[in-house]
Amino acid sequence: MAVDIRKPLKKQLPRLIEAKQENLSEAATVLRIIKVFEEVLGFDPYTEISQEVAIKNKFVDIVIKIDGVTKMLVEVKAADVTLRDRHIEQAESYASRSNFRWVLLTNGVAWNLYHLTFEEGIEREMVFSVDLTDKDKFDSGAACLALLHRQALRKGEHEDFWIRHTALAPASIGKALFQDHVIRLIRREIKREAGMLIDPEDLASALHGMFSPEA
Repeated sequence: MAVDIRKPLKKQLPRLIEAKQENLSEAATVLRIIKVFEEVLGFDPYTEISQEVAIKNKFVDIVIKIDGVTKMLVEVKAADVTLRDRHIEQAESYASRSNFRWVLLTNGVAWNLYHLTFEEGIEREMVFSVDLTDKDKFDSGAACLALLHRQALRKGEHEDFWIRHTALAPASIGKALFQDHVIRLIRREIKREAGMLIDPEDLASALHGMFSPEA
C-alpha cells in the first residue's frame, strides 16, 4: 500500500504554484522539486538526491538513488513551461546508455512519469500524468505521486503498477479478446442468448467497433 502523501503535498503545493506564477527559472524550479522529494516523498537530500549528475558526459537535472542504486532520472523544466513529450528526449538518451527505465518529467505542478524499453531502439510510454493545480483530481494525483515515495520505490510498487497498467491497456485486452478461442466462446454465448450464430468476422468487426480511436 502506497504512503498517503496528501498532507505534506498540500503543504508544498503553494510554493510550486507560486513558482509557476512567478515564472521561476529552471534552476530555481529544481530546488523546489528537490524539496518535494525530501519533504513529501521521503528521500535523504544528502545521499539519495543528486543534482546535475554526469552520465556518459551528459548531465541529468536530478538523479534519485536508493542504497546507491539509481531508481529514476528526473528532467525538470522551468515552472511556467508546458510539458511536452519531446522534453524527455535528452533524459531518454541518458537512460538508454545505462539501461535506466524510469524517467520523470516535471515543472513542479505537472508530473509525467515514463517507462522506457530498449529492445528496438528507445520506446517510451507514459505511466501517469498529474496536474497538481486540478483540485478535483488532487487525491488521485497524490496517489500516483505516492508511487514515487522512497518506500514505494524500494518495495517495487511502481513496477507492480506498471505491470498492472500494461495488462489493462487496450493493446493487452485487445490481444486477448481477439484470440480464436475467445471469439468462439463469445459466439457460443451469443447463440445461447440470441439463438443466432454470428459470423466470426462480423463478431470481430463488432468488437473492434467497441474500442475508442485512441485504443
